[in-house]
Amino acid sequence: MQTMDQQYWDDLYGSREQLFSGNPNGVLVTEITDLKPGQALDVGCGEGADARWLAERGWLVTAVDISQTAIDRAAATESKGHIAWTRADLGITPPPAEAFDLVSLHYFPLPKDNARQLGNIIAAVAPGGTLLVVGHSPDDLPHDGPFDPDDFYWPAEVAELLDDSWEILVDETRPRTTPAPEGTTHVNDTVLRAVKRPA
Repeated sequence: MQTMDQQYWDDLYGSREQLFSGNPNGVLVTEITDLKPGQALDVGCGEGADARWLAERGWLVTAVDISQTAIDRAAATESKGHIAWTRADLGITPPPAEAFDLVSLHYFPLPKDNARQLGNIIAAVAPGGTLLVVGHSPDDLPHDGPFDPDDFYWPAEVAELLDDSWEILVDETRPRTTPAPEGTTHVNDTVLRAVKRPA
C-alpha cells in the first residue's frame, strides 16, 4: 500500500505548478465565517488558501503541512495578516495543547495506525474552541484505489472519539459547495464541527 509520507506529498505537489484551485474550502467559509477570530491551526494547509482566508479575517494562523514543497509554495504567495508557515508531521511533533480557538482539517488523511496524530490534533483545541474536520464521503471513493478508505478515520468516526467535554454541532454528509475536482468523484463532503466546552 502507498505510504502518505513527506516524499509522497512532495512528489504530488511537485508534479504540477499548482495542485489546488487557490480558493478556500467551501465548508470552512460556511462554518467559520461567524466565529470571532483568534488563534487558528490549519492542519494540512497545502498551498495555503484556507490559511490566507482566515488571516484576512483577523485570525492568527499556524499553517502546518508535512510537505516542504507545499509550505514553500504557500509562503511564497502574498498574504494579508499573520500566518506562521510550518513544516511538521503532527504524529511526531504535536502542536501545543489547548492553544487554538480553531483547529481545521480539510481532506486531511488520518490513518488509524497513527492514532497519536489524531489525538495530538484534538488536544490542540482550547476550551471554548472549535474543531472542524471535513472529508470526502467514503461512499464516493473507489475501493480498488491505492488506498483503503477503511484505513483512515472519517469525520463521523472522529465524532465518536470525542468525550463529554465536547459539544457536537454538526455531524453530517452534505453535497460539495463547489464542483468536484476534474477527474474525481467527490460529490459529497462529510463534516464534523464540534466545540470543546469551556473549563
